[in-house]
Amino acid sequence: MLTIDLQNDNNFFGVPSLQEFEDWVSASLQSKYDQLEQSIRIVDKAESQTLNSSYRNSHEPTNVLSFPMSDEELLPYQCLGDLVVCQPVVVQQAKEQNKPEQAHWAHLIIHGMLHLQGYDHNNDAEAAIMESLEIKILSTLGFSNPYTINVKKQSTITNI
Repeated sequence: MLTIDLQNDNNFFGVPSLQEFEDWVSASLQSKYDQLEQSIRIVDKAESQTLNSSYRNSHEPTNVLSFPMSDEELLPYQCLGDLVVCQPVVVQQAKEQNKPEQAHWAHLIIHGMLHLQGYDHNNDAEAAIMESLEIKILSTLGFSNPYTINVKKQSTITNI
C-alpha cells in the first residue's frame, strides 16, 4: 500500500493531483513495498534555495531535491525518504524548455524517486542508466522522452 504525504503549504495553483503523484511514485518503484509512505513537499524558491544551499552548497533554487532515509531511522512503515519540489522552478523550466508542465512534474517526481532508490548521475555510465529508466517509466505513463523535447532557451536555474 502506498501513502503519499503531500505538503503544499503555499497552496500553489496548478500542482498535480494526489492521484497523479501516486501514479508517478508507483511507476518509479523498482522494488515492491508492503506499506510505503512517501513525503512530497511543494515549496517556493526561497525554501528551495535554503535547502539547496544547506545540503548541496548551491545557492540557487532547484527543481527537485531528494533526501534519502537513513538506515538508522526506524519507522513503523517503509519510507524511502523525502522529495522537495519547487513549484515556481518546475513551471519556469517547463515553459523555458517548451514542455507540458504535467510532463515535467512527472519527470521530476520519477527522477527524485529514483535518487531515493540509489540511482544517480554522477558520471556518464550512471546517467545513461538513470535516464534510460526515466524514459522507460515515463513512456509507460504516456509521456515523451524528456531529453529530446525541443528547448526554447537554456534555463539559468540549476537543473536536475
